[in-house]
Parts: sequence; structure tokens; C-alpha cells
Amino acid sequence: MAARSSSSSPRPYQLIVFGASGFTGRFVVEEVARSSAEVPGGKLTWAIAGRSRDKLEKVLQETADQLGKPELQSEVEIIVADVSEPDSLAAMCKLGQVILTCVGPYRFYGEPVVKACVENGAHCVDISGEPQFLESMQLNYDSAAADGGVYIVGSCGFDSIPADMGVLYTRDQFKGTLTAVESFLTASTGPEGGCIHDGTWQSAVYGMADSEKLKSLRKQLNPKPLPVIGAKIKRRSALFYSNEIQQYAVPFMGSDPSVVKRTQRFLSEEQQTPVQYGAYAGVGGISSVIKLLFAAFIFSLFVKFSFGRNLLIKFPEFFSFGYFSKKGPTRKQMEGSSFCFAFFGEGYTEGQDPSQGKPNAKIRTLVRGPEAGYVATPIAMVQAALTILSEPDALPKKGGVYTPGAVFAKTSLIERLDKHGIHFSVL
Repeated sequence: MAARSSSSSPRPYQLIVFGASGFTGRFVVEEVARSSAEVPGGKLTWAIAGRSRDKLEKVLQETADQLGKPELQSEVEIIVADVSEPDSLAAMCKLGQVILTCVGPYRFYGEPVVKACVENGAHCVDISGEPQFLESMQLNYDSAAADGGVYIVGSCGFDSIPADMGVLYTRDQFKGTLTAVESFLTASTGPEGGCIHDGTWQSAVYGMADSEKLKSLRKQLNPKPLPVIGAKIKRRSALFYSNEIQQYAVPFMGSDPSVVKRTQRFLSEEQQTPVQYGAYAGVGGISSVIKLLFAAFIFSLFVKFSFGRNLLIKFPEFFSFGYFSKKGPTRKQMEGSSFCFAFFGEGYTEGQDPSQGKPNAKIRTLVRGPEAGYVATPIAMVQAALTILSEPDALPKKGGVYTPGAVFAKTSLIERLDKHGIHFSVL
């Protein structure tokens, strides 16, 4: 099968970072350079790719200067490829074993890369937080990827490796049958504050505008509901005070819930007990709540009309109270920022029947890490790609379009992340 033989294939590059001159792509390039000795043989062969050779050369030079590795400019190849030119994508995919695609919003630029990877036998890792893109790729390319022995693994960044692997970690640490998990995300910033690059904001604007299409897509993808084992998880309100994290919280609006549910569906088909999941994010005290409610009202109003969407995309800082910005965070802001996921699980101890009575045991775990968007995300993405290269026998038996939890459940990804500053622990 191609997936098993790719690690010994004659392709010149083990990894190719596509979209390397974008805001996130530049940090992914840095992370690959830092981790390049972590493959069998100790020397990674890799390249960077994008539309502009000049911009790519500048990225290599900046990375070499940042890391004090002048050899990068001679050792790392540059490939010119463009999502609007399928032949250039095909040529790129023929050269690499794993493509790390950083070109978003993925709803506009993601599918041509997935298609080229499937058709040309390259594995693909992305950092999409867009459920509609992720689920449509599974619907449209899963069988072709399986036939080609290719692994297409979406959401391998902050959305959604900490959440997806965190649920699996909680399950594996639980002595018995874990049946439900709620996660609470909190983020901290230093004295410099923090913000997120507006690419994520754009994805949210287009995703909210297209939410009806996502509903019909899900009916096609999963016509049957996931079986509920044990007591049914309680639904929380749209805004509530969380005793778990001692602050106000809202349902998490990213892709984590959909990614975790897809993983649990895959595990259920593998005859494992699926875990129910609820995802929430802490928003702080009452002043933060007032800001959030106002921003949410304006956002939901404007996103319905093309004129409003254009304004949201043009002025992200104004409409998000500075939380999203076209410049993105500075390095100082990143250094002072961190995230924490707290997982609260419940289930039944060994020997107890999950179909009888209430859960009789609880567990609490944490996943903690550095700044989420441009420090933790590159770490997660690069370690996911290196795991595909280094542990082919621990991956699912056949290729396909997968979530991180489905493809990495039996690998050492959690240990790899732990060594790079994304820590998993039981409380």
C-alpha cells in the first residue's frame, strides 16, 4: 500500500511547507527547522512552497537569522506552486511525502491541495478550524484517499489537537469506561496583551454566513446519530458562570466539538465506547461578558449580508475590540501568552455497567501550552507530520480523510507534544 511505502519512496522531500510565506506559515517553517533532527536518520529533507520565490527566499533568510542557522538557505529548497494552478500543485505533491498546507481560509484554498495530494500520493496535514471544509473533504475524498493509501489529516493545529488528543488522553487515564467529557478553554496574555491574525476572523465570518450548508453536509456525512453510552451529557446555556473555572463561559465556537465527535464516531466504528463531548471557553468577568455580547450581536447582524461581511473583513480590529488584527501578534505578545484546557470527565469504574444507573467516577485532566495560534499550532502541526513519517505502523491500517484523534490514537504524538511544551497531565 502506498501509505506504508511512502517513507522509503524516492521522493526528494519528506516534508513540504506550502504557504510558507503566510503569517502562520512563517512560524511553521521555523518549527520545522527546530525539529529537523527528530526523524529516523536524524536529518530531515524538506522544502518550502508558495506563489512567490522572492517572498519564500525572504522567509528562509529571516528563519536562518532568527534561529542562527545560516545553512538553511542552502539546505532548504524552494518550490513555486499556486492553488490556482493545478499542474503546479501536482508537481509539488509528487516531490513530497507529507504536505503541510498553511493556505487559508481553507474553504477557498484548501480543496485543490487535498485533491492534488490524493491524486499524487502525498499525505496532507492542515491547521483548518473550519468544520464545513473539514467535513466536506471527508465526504468527497475519503474513499479516494483510502484507495491511494494517503492520509489527509485536518485540524492539526490549536484547532483541534489539544482538544481531540486531550479527550483521548482523559479516556486512557480513566480506570473504567469514560462516557462524557466537558472541556473548558482559558487563555492568558502577558503585559503586552495579545491578538489573533485576521485569517481566523475571515474563516469565522464565512463559516457563520454558510452555516445552513453545514447542516445539510452533516446529514449526508453521518445520517445516523452517534450512540449515547451512559448518562446523557447536560446541555449548558449560551452564557453561564462556570464553577469549574471560576469565570463566565460560552460554548466554544471553533471546530473542536465537530472534530472530537468525528473522532468518537471513528472509534465507535472500531468497536470502542464513544465519549460524549461538550466544549466551552472562559470569557472572564462581567466587563468581558458585556463586550462579548455586544460584539456577538453586531457580528451576527452584519454576517447575514454581503455588505456587512465586507465591513467585518475590512475592519477586524474595530469589530472584535482589537482581539483580531491584520498584523497579528508581535513576538513579545506571543512570548507572554499561554492556553489551558481543563477536561472534566465522568464514567463508570471497572465492573460497572454503563447502561445501568448514573456515572460513579470522575476524572480531571489538563492540557497546557504556549501561545495558541502561532507557537502551539506550528508545534502541533509539525509533530503531527513527523509522527506520520516516523510511525507508519501505528497509523490506521488504511488511508483516508481523518481527524487527529482517529489517526494518532495509537502513536506517540502526546509524548512528542509534551517534549515541545504542550503538556498533558492528570489532576
